Amino acid sequence: MENRENSSFQYTYSAKEQAEIKKIREKYLPREENTQDKMAQLRMLDEGVEKKATAVSLIFGVTGALVLGCGMSLILTDLGSALGMGVVICWLLGILLGLGGLGLAGLAYPAYRRITRRERERLAPQVLQLTDELLK
Repeated sequence: MENRENSSFQYTYSAKEQAEIKKIREKYLPREENTQDKMAQLRMLDEGVEKKATAVSLIFGVTGALVLGCGMSLILTDLGSALGMGVVICWLLGILLGLGGLGLAGLAYPAYRRITRRERERLAPQVLQLTDELLK
């Protein structure tokens, strides 16, 4: 009877431990391409196109607004006289800076459209291949 008591098996189940074990095990298994990975890759490609274009257009717009503000401050304040420039020079420089800033800010949307179009053309083969695989 003593042998039976010593040879008994005890098992404690923990769902959290099992989930953690499975999560760690998945890291070491060879990667298989599945639909989730392909869908995530498709979303990443699609978002990447607009993110790049948005970043460039924001740079154009913010820089243009800052240059426009510098031109306005030359015209509307005493900044020119503090720097030792004449009133006429301040006005002309302020107008030129303001127009340059407006032009730069005005280029933001055309730059966005152009970059978006170019990136979509560049990524079209990859996106079409992924969508074909996902639609099968």
